[in-house]
Formats: sequence, C-alpha cells, structure tokens
Amino acid sequence: MSTPALLTVAPRRVTELTSLIRSTTTELRTTVSPLTGDEVATVPVSSNADVEAAFAAARAAQVIWARTPLHVRKKALLRLHDLILAHQFELLNLIQTESGKARAHAFDEVLHTALTCRYYGRRLNRILGPHRRSGVYPLLTGVRQYQHPKGVVGLITPWNYPLSMAFVDGLAAVAAGNAVVQKPDSQAPLTALAIVELMRKAGFPADLWQIVSGAGSVIGSAIIERADYICFTGSTATGKRIAEQCSQRLIGASLELGGKNPMIVLPGADVDKAVEGTITAAFSSAGQLCVSIERIYIHESIYNQYRDALAARVSAMSFGANGDWEVEMGTLVSPAQLATVEKHVQDARDNGAVVVVGGKARPDIAPWFHEPTVLENVTEAAQCFAEETFGPVVSLYPYTVIGEAIDQANATVYGLNASVYGPAHRAAQVAAKIQAGTVNVNEGFAATFGSIDAPMGGMKQSGTGRRQGAEGLLRFTESQAVGVQRVMPVAGPPQLSHEAFSRLITLGLRALRRLTWKA
Repeated sequence: MSTPALLTVAPRRVTELTSLIRSTTTELRTTVSPLTGDEVATVPVSSNADVEAAFAAARAAQVIWARTPLHVRKKALLRLHDLILAHQFELLNLIQTESGKARAHAFDEVLHTALTCRYYGRRLNRILGPHRRSGVYPLLTGVRQYQHPKGVVGLITPWNYPLSMAFVDGLAAVAAGNAVVQKPDSQAPLTALAIVELMRKAGFPADLWQIVSGAGSVIGSAIIERADYICFTGSTATGKRIAEQCSQRLIGASLELGGKNPMIVLPGADVDKAVEGTITAAFSSAGQLCVSIERIYIHESIYNQYRDALAARVSAMSFGANGDWEVEMGTLVSPAQLATVEKHVQDARDNGAVVVVGGKARPDIAPWFHEPTVLENVTEAAQCFAEETFGPVVSLYPYTVIGEAIDQANATVYGLNASVYGPAHRAAQVAAKIQAGTVNVNEGFAATFGSIDAPMGGMKQSGTGRRQGAEGLLRFTESQAVGVQRVMPVAGPPQLSHEAFSRLITLGLRALRRLTWKA
C-alpha cells in the first residue's frame, strides 16, 4: 500500500483562505474534521450587511464581465483547468479533511471539476453564440436567438462534495457571464475558498465570485432575497422551502435534491462485475452522495449468488481515515449522519430485516465511521425502505419478472439516478423505462456523472433543472429573439387589402406545407 498523505491544514493556510470570506462581524464558527474529530478551522461568520456588500461588489463586476468576449472567458476556463490539476494535492487534502471521504473518491471531485472547465472552455461559443432561427416568412424575416446572463447567481452548496458540487454549477454561471455569491456549507468552507483562489489566479475578476458564511436559515435567505437566480444542492425538504421563496420573487431556481436510487441486476448479468459496480455505486463517499444506490433488485435466478458475492466483497473492503489511495471507503461526516445511519439499520432490524454484512459503527477507524452495510428482507415498515439514508447502507430485493423490478424501481417520490446491470442492449432498454434523470448501464453513477456533455438532474421530488451540458449553461441565461423584417411588414403590404392578403398567405401556407412534406 502507498504511504498515506499528510492530511493537515496549516494555521497560516487556514488564515489565507478564510480571509476570502466577506465578513465584518466578530462571530466565528469552528469546523471539525470527520477523520479525527479535531478542529480544522475557525471561520468568520457573515452578516446581512456583508451579504448586501457581496451582492453590490458582484453586480459591479458582473456588468464588466458580461461584456468580456467569449474567447477571453474560454482562456480563463482552460487556465483554471490546468491550475486545478497542478494544485490537486492540496485540493485532495482539503476535500478529505472536510468531508472524511477516501482519497480516490476525493479525486473524483478533482476530475469532475477539471472536466467541467475543459468542456465549457471548448464549447462556450457553440452554446452561447447567436443562433439563427426560422422566420415567419422565408427570406423576408430573419431571426437570431441571443443568450444574456441572468446577473448575480446565488449558490448554496453542500458538504458532501465540497469541491465538485461547490463549484461546477457556479462555474457554468460565470462562464455564461454571471457573477456568483456563494454560501458553502459550514462544514466545508476551505475547499470552496481554495478553488475561488485558483479562479483569481486563472484571470477571473476578484469580485466576480463572492463567498459568505453562516447559517443557512440566515445567510441562505439573505442570498435568495437578492439573487437573480438560485442554484441549490441538498435535501428535498430544504429545496421545497427555497422554491417557495424564489416563487415569491419570480426568480428561477435549479435544485438538485434527494434520491432513493435503485439498481436492477438482470438475468444474464456478470455477477462479479455487478458486485464490483455495487461497491462504487453504494459506498463511494460512504454513501453520502445524492446519486448513491440504496435499493438493489436482483433476479431470483442469481439472487443468492449475487448476495453471497457482495457480502464477501464488502467484508474484504479496506477502510481508513487517511490519505492512502488504496482505502475503499472513508467515514461519515458528522455525529448526525452516523445517528441517522444507525437509526435506519436498527429500525430495519426491528421490522424484520436481516443484516447480511456490516451493521456497526467503528469508532476505532474514525469517530463517526460506520461499516458498509447490506440488508435483506427489508419491509415497507422500515424507514430505509422509502426514505433516503444518505450513508453506506443498501437493501437487496429479489424479483421474478423484469417488469416487476422496473415498477419497484419507479415506486418512489424520487427520480435522481439509477443503475442497470446486465447484457448491454437489454439493460439499455430497461434503463429507458426508469423514471430518473440519469440512468447508468453497467455502471453505478460515473457514466453519466463524468460525461459533462450530458445533462444531469432529477425527476419528481429529486429536483428541477439540469447541470452539465448545454442545459447546465443555458439555465443561467435569458433567451432573446431578435427579428429583422425585410421588404414588407408581417401584416402584408399596405396597398393590399386584408382580405386579399389573407388569400395570398393561405396559398403560401399550402405551398410551404407541400414543400415541408416533400422534405
């Protein structure tokens, strides 16, 4: 095994990063590392006045940035891509220190962020450049569509992916010509601050991305009251409250919310590959991932084989709270997360479920570590049957008919992510029938999560809007149509009566219909 990396943040470095927070108060908050339970940073808290000042600075910077040519923005994005890769050692340390995840899972965030920079750096013109649209009259009417930035985007980000989810949405907003005021989660501010520092080194204006800090109920509401658009990643309950607040101001919102994500293992699936995929799908970041798999439906013909192989593989997993690249699962982030996982496991047991493997907290590894846990015989009475656990717990269910598995997978208020393992063609057919924003065939979540050209987001109560792809950029813009009329007005030439013009237009429409049909 490789030598573990040193997972510490020097006090001087903490001071450098926290100085980027806009705060004039004397109030401080302390963050704690889930790896050890030790203090990481003392973080200044922002006031309502600080939020107001952040928006004022951001608006001034945005006016100038919106006029910046696309080729200049593209160069800044590609420079940032290179800086992220060059500074990945520190970024990995910060991610692990603040979230407790394994180093390989922390690298997923670095990779996702760099890929996003490269994607928008190369596609900006194609997505944002003017597009010609068909006019009401061929040749006589010319129409172009333009995309204008919203203004200042409010970004409220989670702790579970302190780099990726704290940054990629805001990056798209900035690429589209907006400014950002961000409230990172109080558990993980340093990683967000480090990427903002790199943005400035890459050439983005200093005031374009503002960071404020504090309780979501105070600072989050202050952001919503001032922003031109809101982007939020977090729980469905909080997302509903944010949507209600946004509706009062008639501003848009992009919300990636909770999930109770299913996997279907088809007859004919390679069991070993499905088991290995489950390790990633269910236990990456200790299951603290919105797209993590929590329900697995296995065809009865291979159920016992899959269950036994999964139990053996989980029993052999390597755990740790350090920077070793070979560690397969890190820790939960807080006592609250551990309490939820323990509650769900015990409740499942009380309602007849059987623990196949795992099921215990392991404070010998880290203060809030919980073993990866596989359950079977989970009944509808159990909390974890329908509620999101957001931890390393997965439940197994046999099925007889594929249609039954699809129905069970869809029997949820959520629709964020899903996975199907089996022969590729058949699995893809099943995937298209699952009600989820992303579905991965012979993968857990990475095939869609890592494909930046593809949209990613939720159906049903898993959210609204999409990150990634063209949609991920266009959500931060307003569409404008500019029509240029030539030769005669749309209503017809003045020398022609309305009746005569109507007859002429009718003939024209019939001719165009035939031409369109022939085409």
